[in-house]
Amino acid sequence: MPSGSAPGKVILYGEHAVVFGEPAAAVAVDLRAEVYARPHPEWRADGATLDDPKYAYVKAAVERGWRGPPQWLEIRSRLPLGAGMGSSAAVTVATLTALQGMSGTFSRERVALEAFEVELAVQGRASPIDTSAATAGRGVLVLRQREEGFLWEVRRGETAWQVHAVDLPKFQLVVGTTGIAAPTGPIVAGVRERVEKDPRARAAVERIGQITLEGVAALRRSDLVTAGVLMDQNHALLNELRVGGPMLESLVKAARKHAYGAKLTGAGVGGSMIALTDVPEEAVTAIEEAGGRAFTVSVDREGAKVGP
Repeated sequence: MPSGSAPGKVILYGEHAVVFGEPAAAVAVDLRAEVYARPHPEWRADGATLDDPKYAYVKAAVERGWRGPPQWLEIRSRLPLGAGMGSSAAVTVATLTALQGMSGTFSRERVALEAFEVELAVQGRASPIDTSAATAGRGVLVLRQREEGFLWEVRRGETAWQVHAVDLPKFQLVVGTTGIAAPTGPIVAGVRERVEKDPRARAAVERIGQITLEGVAALRRSDLVTAGVLMDQNHALLNELRVGGPMLESLVKAARKHAYGAKLTGAGVGGSMIALTDVPEEAVTAIEEAGGRAFTVSVDREGAKVGP
């Protein structure tokens, strides 16, 4: 059965700021979404119509990426929904990968560009970091200019994002989820409104961009102490942008006792947080005692791939 799969992601630094063209960094993680396709008289996703709001990303991906006959799509995902780990991006990329694989036109760059347009169409606002991480695997760094490791450019209006592959030394991350699903679109729109009206919010966005570059440099030289301090600073600035939440804050504070640093990851409000640590078992226990669900993740180096 033709299929495509793609990993989820966690943002290390730069969420929300990346929407404004600031740098952001993410790594793909070893939790994947898979989409299987087989011919059918009419379009179905897990037996449901594509008009079901649950499959909005799948429908948009089909409309953008397929000109052939209808298919029955089966979607399997290990990623928690609305948790800031790129579940929608992974499903979008996996769907496009499966469809392109069937037509013999699979191209990671094409998938990444089309997946960004899908997320933009569904959410109203988007950045390329989730979809690029799901497509490229490993680590990705989004910059304003092209540098070593350049993969592709994503452009929307006057904003252009230069997406780069970035290899980082091994480090351990623990993810803590709040269990609170938070839709990305309205959160991003709220941040934009604050940035447009409040110079302090604009300054916070610019500082997050600087932190991203400093944090990636620290991780590249295995300076986990500095990388963790910068995660803490990034988290504080995201709170200034009002995308934190009481449950997120509880998990972050609990994890920091056993980590170099911790921060929310993704859109915020609910969703997830990450902790950079060399004692993952202790961080997991602390997060769970604070009421979250926690697990360790590894970097997925494969990215999007076509199945049999």
